[in-house]
Amino acid sequence: MFGFKKLFIVAVSLLLAATFVASAAAMEQGNKRKGKYIYRKVYQACHERGAVESAKPLLNPDAKTQAEWTAMFENRNFAEFECDEEFKALPQDDLVDIYTYLHAHAADSPTPLKCK
Repeated sequence: MFGFKKLFIVAVSLLLAATFVASAAAMEQGNKRKGKYIYRKVYQACHERGAVESAKPLLNPDAKTQAEWTAMFENRNFAEFECDEEFKALPQDDLVDIYTYLHAHAADSPTPLKCK
């Protein structure tokens, strides 16, 4: 009976570990490099329209934590970007790429990043 308990605990632990690894991999399914390019391109279009003063993005990736970026994109609350028209027009794939870029370089990530 004691061996069965150990085996059960090990099996459950492995299942939980696999679940966490799979969910972490699913969060970053986009292309970071493409996301950076699209993010800058959106601000360029927004600047040309006259919605923002600068073509440089208002929010650097390190302006928020990973959880804050996740909440923003899950709720599709893009008001802080001040480019609602452009963000609402983006296809889902582009939003995933932008999210991946911002999330990967958030303030609490291993590689925080400011836009140059």
